[in-house]
Amino acid sequence: MAIAPSRKSELIREYAIQDGDNGSPEVQIALLTEDIKNLTEHLKLHKKDFTTRRGLLIKVGRRSKLLRYLRTSDVKRYQDIVQRLGLRR
Repeated sequence: MAIAPSRKSELIREYAIQDGDNGSPEVQIALLTEDIKNLTEHLKLHKKDFTTRRGLLIKVGRRSKLLRYLRTSDVKRYQDIVQRLGLRR
């Protein structure tokens, strides 16, 4: 269920603002989105896995907070990340 290291480094490279950037909101949102997609697929098969469902809800909440922060601090970056990831907003 965890993101493969190769995929994780690929996402970091793709969404990083500058080299060596792995903590910007864009990177964190991209990693959380990938994790949310994986957990959603897992829950489609294992409908009664309530521990994973709780973890999914925590990750969705964390991504929501990061998106809210980005929206209040820099609207252009917010719109860019929402469009690139295909999130509904």
